[in-house]
Amino acid sequence: MDLNAWKSQLRKGAAELAVLATLDRHESYGLDLLDRIHASGGLELSEGSIYPLLNRLQKEGKIRGRWVEDPEAAHPRKYYAVTDEGRALLAEMLAEWTQFEAGMRQILGAEAVREPR
Repeated sequence: MDLNAWKSQLRKGAAELAVLATLDRHESYGLDLLDRIHASGGLELSEGSIYPLLNRLQKEGKIRGRWVEDPEAAHPRKYYAVTDEGRALLAEMLAEWTQFEAGMRQILGAEAVREPR
């Protein structure tokens, strides 16, 4: 088994949840959103993955985007925020995540809290 492929699948599965949760707290433009997610330390997303995800979420009505003239930037920035539909999805995803995490902690037992080798 390729560990990098496994890690990639974990990131893909968590990316939508991370984006929705972050945007629920702060309206952000793409690179700012990416920086906020990276700063939290747990998820490595790239520019190549964040923008397609943002576009898909916007098309699905989970987030909305608006263009803002930013004097600090060379061009307008598109700011994203969660819609009511996105908040409902986020709540469902958080419930699933909580259940999944609890189940994995139970399966892993002491392994989940042990220091890596």
